[in-house]
Amino acid sequence: MVMSSAIEASLSRYISLLGMRVNNYIVISIPITRIIKILSILKNTSFFSFLVLTDLWVVDYLENNQRFQVNYLLYSPYSTIRLHLILYASANSKIPSINALFKSSLWLEREVWDLYGLFFVDHPDLRRILSDYGFEGHPMRKDFPLSGYLEVRYNDEIKKIVFEPLKLSQEFRYFNFLSPWENKQIN
Repeated sequence: MVMSSAIEASLSRYISLLGMRVNNYIVISIPITRIIKILSILKNTSFFSFLVLTDLWVVDYLENNQRFQVNYLLYSPYSTIRLHLILYASANSKIPSINALFKSSLWLEREVWDLYGLFFVDHPDLRRILSDYGFEGHPMRKDFPLSGYLEVRYNDEIKKIVFEPLKLSQEFRYFNFLSPWENKQIN
């Protein structure tokens, strides 16, 4: 309770919503333009000492104007408090990269960019890490067709990468839902 009051007092001009959850878990909604300033205060102020970026993830609310909810989870090893920062972004928003403050954000921001297409300004290496070569679009947006593309795979016989038309077919399968023990007959 003391920590949430201190955060509210220190960041009152930057934050828009502060909530408290059980077990030392604080939630803050922040504007996109203030992310670097707020994280600097939370990391470098000795009372807070949120030194660890535990996770960074996105939730897509397709029906909203600001459809992407970007979530940062911070941890303070000294007070053992977790801080959940939330900011909202549109598909064209440019989010400031926090890699100068937290090196662990490099991989997490790349993953968000690859899967959702959210651009992080000043990120040194925004490359695809999970999607296929030449994949256009972003998989978690669900905005790509399911046919008409090429499949990329390594061919062991000719020892090189091959491009083949994508085939999406599923054969009929019979599933036996009985367990092996129920099929046995007792003599």
